[in-house]
Amino acid sequence: MPAPSLETPIGDGKRKRVVVAMSGGVDSSVVAGLLAQSGHDVIGITLQLYDHGEAVGRKGSCCAGQDVEDARRVAQKLGIPHYVLDYEKRFSDAVMKSFAESYIAGETPIPCVTCNQKIKFNDLLDTARDLGADLLATGHYVQRGQGRDGPALFRAADIDRDQSYFLFATTREQLASLWFPLGGMVKNDVRAIAHDLGLLVADKSDSQDICFVPKGRYSDVIEKLKPGALHAGDIVHIDGRRLGRHEGIVNYTIGQRRGLKIASAEPLYVLSLNAKRNEVVVGPRAFLHTRTLILRNVNWLGDGTLDEAVSGQGAEVYARIRSSQAPQPATVSKGADGAVKVTLRDGEHGAAAGQACVLYADGSTEARVLGGGWIAEAVKADNMDWLESSA
Repeated sequence: MPAPSLETPIGDGKRKRVVVAMSGGVDSSVVAGLLAQSGHDVIGITLQLYDHGEAVGRKGSCCAGQDVEDARRVAQKLGIPHYVLDYEKRFSDAVMKSFAESYIAGETPIPCVTCNQKIKFNDLLDTARDLGADLLATGHYVQRGQGRDGPALFRAADIDRDQSYFLFATTREQLASLWFPLGGMVKNDVRAIAHDLGLLVADKSDSQDICFVPKGRYSDVIEKLKPGALHAGDIVHIDGRRLGRHEGIVNYTIGQRRGLKIASAEPLYVLSLNAKRNEVVVGPRAFLHTRTLILRNVNWLGDGTLDEAVSGQGAEVYARIRSSQAPQPATVSKGADGAVKVTLRDGEHGAAAGQACVLYADGSTEARVLGGGWIAEAVKADNMDWLESSA
């Protein structure tokens, strides 16, 4: 078994006070165990993020009641202090409410990115500093290195576990105080270490889906957070025909084919969600294709500034629209109006506003993360020929 790299990012080899974000899963538990075993002053912190309710016993849940208890028992086994902090209001305000508002606006949000950006690497990092910690360590599968201008972020060695997509919004200032001990390891080795340490979570299932959606039904959560926000409306074809009714646009996602409950001689896909008109727009799959993305709130982690990187004809990068897909060649540029544009070489089907677009230096398995942004608009390809031929 390869030994994990535990070299401190500060690089002086001295004993550090490290806060470990302990979610109750195997990854963060192993991080706490390895750091404690290496002689660091480790403090475990678990965040109570939401009223877990039905999620307590759900397999694959995260941050629920059982997870808090598992984290406590792991800390006790390791002999480290452990604290549970009530972050429910912060989490509700920063993550859950914005999730609901984004869906109601017809977008496809990614709350895990928002949680890392606004809770774990912001509020929790501030708490770690208040405790006098040198570093905040997490169980994320991502690697931290050095770039020309300071700390840099890289994809994990275990490509199947790489979580860089969800950390693109991490700033360079935050990276200076973060530690990712598992970035160079593979999952099987992490579980083996958990067994060696005698941790009760060694065989615990990984968290899946969204932690505050216990039944996997977004509409139930949105109705609870925003009562009365779901309104029935029309399902319309891209050519203007009214095909049926829906019970709320939050029940649909861009690219969806099944469950539309409308009769059609051709396969129809959800092309867009028009929140202003409360319409679900459907049509042929070809209309889902896009090569151009307009980004907002871009976080740049490459060398120099974003303006320097995209000067001239733009910067050649690799872009990733979904965490489950490999990055593809792309060009990032900036228009005269200041808008950041990503042009995909191969294009993408079903890209939607609210999703993330993460940029990498190349397509290798441990590529450097250059940053990324939120998709403000996915510019659809010009398919007007189809409309003209069907008129």
